[in-house]
Amino acid sequence: MSELQEQKHPQEKKDRDTVNLLLSGEATEENLLELARLKIRYGNFPGARDIQKDLELLLMKWHLTEEELYAKSRQIYATNQAYQPRLDNQEEDWS
Repeated sequence: MSELQEQKHPQEKKDRDTVNLLLSGEATEENLLELARLKIRYGNFPGARDIQKDLELLLMKWHLTEEELYAKSRQIYATNQAYQPRLDNQEEDWS
């Protein structure tokens, strides 16, 4: 019987940096959107268990369920222009 091999996500290093910033931050609108984006990215990903664990830790730290996070994110998108274009011409990362 062979075990499924853990995969390495192509954005894992960059996402680790983002998760570390979130862990040291507050539940601002921008941070909630980042957490929701990363939860979607890593939700069914067969790897990056440390990132997945820290995303769950953030939900607990900010006293949110995953459903509440997504509801808040939808509300932010409905009332604000989320992810405004950056002046430094960095590409947005939705992969």
